[in-house]
Amino acid sequence: MGLILQIFNNSKMTNRLLQLSLLLTLYACNDSPTNKIDNVNELPQPEREMKEAIVKYPDSILLKETLIQYYEENDNLELALAQTNEVLVKDSTNVRFWNKKGDLHFINGDTLKAIMAYEKSIDLFADPKIIMSLGALYAQTKNSNALVLADALLIGKNAHAEKEAYLIKGIYYSFMGNKQTALSFFDKSLGFDYTFMPAYLEKGIALFDMNLFKEALVVFDKAVTVQNGYDEGYYWMGKCFEKLNKTQDAIDSYKSALMYDPNYLEAKDALARLGIR
Repeated sequence: MGLILQIFNNSKMTNRLLQLSLLLTLYACNDSPTNKIDNVNELPQPEREMKEAIVKYPDSILLKETLIQYYEENDNLELALAQTNEVLVKDSTNVRFWNKKGDLHFINGDTLKAIMAYEKSIDLFADPKIIMSLGALYAQTKNSNALVLADALLIGKNAHAEKEAYLIKGIYYSFMGNKQTALSFFDKSLGFDYTFMPAYLEKGIALFDMNLFKEALVVFDKAVTVQNGYDEGYYWMGKCFEKLNKTQDAIDSYKSALMYDPNYLEAKDALARLGIR
């Protein structure tokens, strides 16, 4: 989840589209949960009030979006998807809700369904941000359509997405095992924006995967210099220090990651592994 949200929503995630319109329509109708609460009085007050408002104003898209956001923020992705699908059953051309469906499936760890939703969204309207998200998912699933979408971003006069396009290409080649080619594209991405943290992250990870731990450490150190509060940079510095048998430096790096994100589970696990509670 972190990668795509970082790249395309500025936080901690075409066109050779598959012809999935019929399948997606059937899917929108059939993947809603059945365990609905019948008695509205048993619901928490905010949810009850939102549902009552929707009953009163059934055509209000804003109210439905608010309810979906409420479910998402409370980690009830099943109900968030159910509400999203209800809108799409009535209006299968609503691009915003296809985008939301893709986001929810991605957060829920279902890459295939996220790809399907984003494909449908782009089939309706080629939004560069969604092209970026879909391109990153294609790249991580070794789908060469990632390169097609990256090229579309590069030739699109209004996309202004060079750094994202080269990042997508780099991710694709990295997942395909061609790390050297991947590194060249990560460098191109950083050439357009030296503050672009996802490119630092992917470049550092590629070097780490090549067992070039000192070189990876240089990349992550540059990342946290450019953005001091970059928790993932500190975490990966810790991993590099461990590989270099610099245990205290690793501990300090993991602690720095937790300082900027106290809920960084991987950093907590790393410290526990090193005997730090």
